[in-house]
Amino acid sequence: MHKIVVLYPPQPDPDAFKAYYEATHIPLVRKLPGVLGFRYSFNVEALGGESPYFCIFEADFADGAAMGAALQSPEGGAVAGDVPNFAPVSPTLIHYPVTGGM
Repeated sequence: MHKIVVLYPPQPDPDAFKAYYEATHIPLVRKLPGVLGFRYSFNVEALGGESPYFCIFEADFADGAAMGAALQSPEGGAVAGDVPNFAPVSPTLIHYPVTGGM
């Protein structure tokens, strides 16, 4: 399994971000080829201090190749191209193969 995580810092208009994210951006994410599942939260807290993030998103793919294919697809282009429409403060993206578990 391979995971991508998107970390959104605080945004100038949190309510507008949330409304657009759920009504417009998430439906685009649903169209990504090969996505096995995804989740997000606006309730991002830090242990022992203020969180540097306002929203977090994570998605699962079978492997890195599947994630790469999804991001390079027209649907992936639509997802990436949509981010400036609701997040004037750019997010940080990370990805990694998932190992371990219970």
